[in-house]
Amino acid sequence: MKKILVIGGNGQLGHCLQKIAPKYHNLYDFNFTGSAVVDITNYDQVDEAFAEYQPDFVINASAYTAVDLAEKESDRAFAVNSDAVGNLAKVCKDNDAVLIHVSTDYVFDGETNLNYSEDDFTNPIGVYGASKRKGEELALDNNPETVILRTSWLYSEFNKNFVKTMLHLFDIKDELGIVGDQHGQPTNANDLAEAIMDIIEFQKKTFGIYHFSNYPETTWFEFASKIKEFSGSEVNLKSITTEEFPTPAKRPKRSTMSLEKIEKDYNIEPKHWENSLRDCVEILKLTNA
Repeated sequence: MKKILVIGGNGQLGHCLQKIAPKYHNLYDFNFTGSAVVDITNYDQVDEAFAEYQPDFVINASAYTAVDLAEKESDRAFAVNSDAVGNLAKVCKDNDAVLIHVSTDYVFDGETNLNYSEDDFTNPIGVYGASKRKGEELALDNNPETVILRTSWLYSEFNKNFVKTMLHLFDIKDELGIVGDQHGQPTNANDLAEAIMDIIEFQKKTFGIYHFSNYPETTWFEFASKIKEFSGSEVNLKSITTEEFPTPAKRPKRSTMSLEKIEKDYNIEPKHWENSLRDCVEILKLTNA
């Protein structure tokens, strides 16, 4: 039986992988670890974890994701998002394991009206994006048998994310201003987890960088408006500009990604974001009932 080691098992993607793991109990032996068990910034701990778990596949679902705080904690962001990824890639190569690493649309500057392909020039405009881009480079430099999945606007019924924050604010606010001039692709982490398992199960793997998200593009305001609709909230939403909602870290204005490569190479067909969002909101409504 093949073994899968999930790094970041307590994050929202890790929880989504835990959720679907029972479907594969006859095929894969899963182990989920958090930073309390394995500090991936420590090479020796990563090496020891491989000796203990002996994985055939490693899913790196861990990351430093505090986009604004990263501007002040750049050393920590690069340690987790770059150096640690290099550690994982090196040990994966030494142990003939495939690394599946999750990256971000924030590696792009967002200054285009076209969908980014995997080969397009990257130009991160913040520390978070820069640290994730460096992690991509270290992963591929240290282990050619790596699949990098760039994703965007990740949410789920688990942990903290935009959807859960909106639902909370809908309960306590009469009106909210939501940025309406930043474009991207919301992604249900459950769909990302399924895509990762599809890649692991795919017999003829190709390695390198892939984009995965739900589709098509939207804005944060349109995204919030659908959350409002699906939840039945009566909150008043107002579209505002990026300038009206300043943040320590700049965000790409339009970081939409082409999904053609992953469809072609892995036969993965992403879902419409509205359908996946509706599923998530329904789960959260039941959870809060």
